Amino acid sequence: MSAHQSDLIATDIDAYLLEQQHKDLLRFITCGSVDDGKSTLIGRMLYESKMVFEDQLTALEADSKRVGTQGGDLDFALLVDGLSAEREQGITIDVAYRFFSTAKRKFIVADTPGHEQYTRNMVTGASTADLAVILIDARKGVLTQTRRHSYLVSLLGIGRVVVAVNKLDLVGYSQEVFDSIEADYRAFATRIGLDDVTAIPLSALRGENLTEPSAEMPWYDGPALMPFLETVPLSHARPDAPFRMPVQWVNRPDLDFRGFSGTVVGGTIRPGDTVRVLPSGRTSTVARIVTFDGDLDEAGLDRSVTLTLTDEIDVSRGDVLVAADDPAQVSDQIRAHVVWMGEDKLLPGRPYLLKSGARTLTATPSAPDEVIDVNTLERRESETLRLNEIGVVDLVLSAPLVFDPYLANRDTGGFILIDRLTNATVAAGMIDGAARRSTNIHWQSIEVGKEAHLSLKGHGAGVVWLTGLSGSGKSTIANLLEKRLHSDGVHTFLLDGDNVRHGLNRDLGFSEEDRVENIRRVAEVARLMVNAGLVVIVAFISPFRSERAFARSRVGRGEFIEVFVDTPLDVAESRDPKGLYRKARAGELTNFTGIDSPYEPPEAPELRIDTADTTPDEAVERIVATLVGHWIIPAG
Repeated sequence: MSAHQSDLIATDIDAYLLEQQHKDLLRFITCGSVDDGKSTLIGRMLYESKMVFEDQLTALEADSKRVGTQGGDLDFALLVDGLSAEREQGITIDVAYRFFSTAKRKFIVADTPGHEQYTRNMVTGASTADLAVILIDARKGVLTQTRRHSYLVSLLGIGRVVVAVNKLDLVGYSQEVFDSIEADYRAFATRIGLDDVTAIPLSALRGENLTEPSAEMPWYDGPALMPFLETVPLSHARPDAPFRMPVQWVNRPDLDFRGFSGTVVGGTIRPGDTVRVLPSGRTSTVARIVTFDGDLDEAGLDRSVTLTLTDEIDVSRGDVLVAADDPAQVSDQIRAHVVWMGEDKLLPGRPYLLKSGARTLTATPSAPDEVIDVNTLERRESETLRLNEIGVVDLVLSAPLVFDPYLANRDTGGFILIDRLTNATVAAGMIDGAARRSTNIHWQSIEVGKEAHLSLKGHGAGVVWLTGLSGSGKSTIANLLEKRLHSDGVHTFLLDGDNVRHGLNRDLGFSEEDRVENIRRVAEVARLMVNAGLVVIVAFISPFRSERAFARSRVGRGEFIEVFVDTPLDVAESRDPKGLYRKARAGELTNFTGIDSPYEPPEAPELRIDTADTTPDEAVERIVATLVGHWIIPAG
């Protein structure tokens, strides 16, 4: 390995930058257990590649004498462990990234946390990596952490692994120790589908077998670590992969030009190639490949381009241009391995936002089919996913998604889930394929639609959703409202929380997951009734904003009236018409809203009713006025 030391930096900076531009880039991660030597290895790589500045080297020499662990010799771990000081200053760094370069290649290394509680951080660091360097302490051999890291590497589609058996100097550079560790690791790697494994013995601290073959290990005839990293093929650069380009922007600077801009994430494209637009399925031919520097004869992986087509077909942001003879899959139901990253657990039935490329959809997950123990690879049943857990989950999407299986294309096969209210990323997903049942269910066209139903009724349709604490007065107001609307000739139906639990939702309890499913079912029933031309009155505690937002999303704009029956807890508890608060206070009733389960008040309801100073009859008049104002029912 020749360290990166170019005279062009001082003599011709433009030539140096051009040289750097044409080097390829290897992204890799390092992972291992505590004290396996990751920091020392990365520090030594930076040092050997001449990527340590003079002032850093001076500080390293001083720090090594002051706090180092090598008896005054350079402690290369300190080059990376400086991040600890940043953490002490309140800067959160989940994954430490370092850049370095040699004469042959550029590198970005992600130093990922090794502990099980930081699984989500390792997933973040590994998501763009081409290769993984897994360190093993020669004195300890293959550990539980080694197996966990290897499984995550396999799950995330990193097919090439370097097993760096470190600290050989502490076992006398023993070939027997190295061979035993290599055999153990390869046996495990076969179980999880890791076939491309290169085992390299080394001592990161001493620099043995790091940049050149070590005289201390004459029995090893393989490559040293850095020469191997310089020459290993980039795993993602598959020239035979089918063409894929998500459309980021429809580029139309004037009436004479219409192009579709994006980054090629699979295969190669040339003028004259036939492409298919997904999800619509329309086909056309590439006319030009346009860039700022002029047209190209072809564009390959990671190239940002604008494509023009020979036909005037509809293409929008979020669509994907694919090879016409080898298209991606399209489905509104997918199955995926999901790594849960949220502090709050997964709630099956709760809608989240799914973002894949430029496409954002609503996704409703099911309960996991199985949860995988990343330490033992054992699979168990669970109703949810918690922080750092991995499970196999089916998701129902609000519209068809264009995708490839993650192991075929990480760009089109990966996604994140986002909490609709907090906008926090709560999960990362790797698509396995379409959910099995999705190919067997088709939407049946119905000739008598919503407009036909409305024409018979003489009024509009919509949902009046009353939410509030138990005892707030929701059911009383709902009953009076339905009587008033019925007397005015309005076709209505009342869905009351207690009544629905006697039939449709009798199988549900009061856990957080069951409450989410309770509201999901009611929201779907309300949607069907709105399509039938009814004014649907819903009286449910519905404590979570996310579920009420989902219910709103199931009907048209202006058809959802959220009524916050705002009664203070002490007032609602003093009424206690069903004795539920008394039972909750006595510990006889768990997960009761307002006592040991939260209620999230609406932030912008169409109507707020304070029952402490508003009578039920007055509340009904205000709701009727709101329905008139939304053109759901006629005035007078």
